[in-house]
Amino acid sequence: MTKKARLIYNPVSGHEQMPKNVADILDVLEQAGYEASAFRTTPKPMSAQNEATRAAEEGFDLIVAAGGDGTINEVVNGLAFLEKRPKMAIIPAGTTNDYARALAIPRDDILEAAKVILKNNSRKMDIGKANFGDRTQYFVNIAASGSLTELTYGVPSEVKSALGYAAYLIKGAEMLPRLTSNEMRLTYDDGVYEGKLSMFLLGMTNSIGGFEQIMPDAQLSDGLFQLIVVKPSDPVNMMKLMALALNGKHVDDPNIIYTKTTSLKAELIGESKDTELPVNLDGEIGGYCPVTFENMKQHIEFFVGGPEN
Repeated sequence: MTKKARLIYNPVSGHEQMPKNVADILDVLEQAGYEASAFRTTPKPMSAQNEATRAAEEGFDLIVAAGGDGTINEVVNGLAFLEKRPKMAIIPAGTTNDYARALAIPRDDILEAAKVILKNNSRKMDIGKANFGDRTQYFVNIAASGSLTELTYGVPSEVKSALGYAAYLIKGAEMLPRLTSNEMRLTYDDGVYEGKLSMFLLGMTNSIGGFEQIMPDAQLSDGLFQLIVVKPSDPVNMMKLMALALNGKHVDDPNIIYTKTTSLKAELIGESKDTELPVNLDGEIGGYCPVTFENMKQHIEFFVGGPEN
């Protein structure tokens, strides 16, 4: 029986490069043994997500998400809750492409990224689940909350490309005067943290905002999140901490908690209890605290870069 693949692509990602590559990508999928078709996303909310669910329920064997981290996140959200899930492949066409970086997918050539499928090298990956009480969201790279979160996603990609680490330090210096802290209770495998914090990060890969040292021990399929909690500090020390983080030397700092956990419950307490604190999932606001996170071990199988099987 012929296998079926559905390409779900964002036409405006990557300087609108995707539409002119669709025919060549479908040709690669045919070479890989799939009967291939394409879906062009629309500005309608959850366009990619709904199509991923529809294709999976129709029995497609492979869903290819082509676009930026937001498109990939949407497709994952369209599949993760299903009992029977097709394989996934990624064609990065965004600005940061954190998850593609983690999977060793070429990020500067759309067609080369598609050809990863021809190598038939796939691996079951962990998926993060965030329960906000009234609804559930999924993520593949990072969940974060707190006033420092803006630093992770607030630097424009062109500035990052030009200035590298310095871009984050400049952004950090700009943010410091308005940094606040929230009083929270974080419950994780090894204990409970109660007190003020500037940010928590729950990572699934080692690539955040294009840098690969912030979660130095991240594994993609071990069923564990990397948890970083940043305690409040004075501005000078906070700048020092940011510089250390960008080089992966922050994990031993006394203002940092760094551990691994299968789950996390994050809730506001004390004077922060009535604060509306957003939670960022893969670069977009996914909901607001309180939230409970669960690592869904090896939940979706992805094609990855690397040698052929």
